[in-house]
Amino acid sequence: MAQRATGAKTGLRFTPARTYLTAAAVALGLAVFSGWCAYRWLPAALPAALFVASAAAVLWLGLRPAIEVTEETLKTGRRTIAWREVRRVDQTGWISPMVVDLTLADQTRIRLIYPGETSESNRLLRIIQQRCTGALINGVPYRQIFGETPQAPPAKMSSPRYRLLTEDDEAEVERLYHKLRSAGRLDPEK
Repeated sequence: MAQRATGAKTGLRFTPARTYLTAAAVALGLAVFSGWCAYRWLPAALPAALFVASAAAVLWLGLRPAIEVTEETLKTGRRTIAWREVRRVDQTGWISPMVVDLTLADQTRIRLIYPGETSESNRLLRIIQQRCTGALINGVPYRQIFGETPQAPPAKMSSPRYRLLTEDDEAEVERLYHKLRSAGRLDPEK
């Protein structure tokens, strides 16, 4: 859940959703139960191992450090990143947990993982994209996405018009057109 930070440098703090810790506890409980069943029936050891692995993965997500966003920086764990250093923001297909790849000015790639609710993940992603003013957002320049349109392409030069008919022939075609129209032969059938 995102919360307002207090102090001189106000910003936003995005913490992992509590549902990850609950899910880890449930998976661990199911692992213990499957382990107990495996004591009498050996094939139950496979679900026990899978529950232990999923409990570890979900617990790892639930214990991720909070992400703090200020006007100048993005802080995750011990790492602080200035917005002006970010050159690329690339989304993966993951929304919850949100996984975003950031490329910095020194070509360092950072994978940012935020295990929050979907609405908070979308909010954090939108904030990151809006604050990285010098970056490509999924390969598109910031200016094109957030309203600053690129310069208009140069005006197309019109091609010269060549006369296919002489003036007398044009007058004849025009006369035949009016004659056929008055006869009703050019009107579509009703």
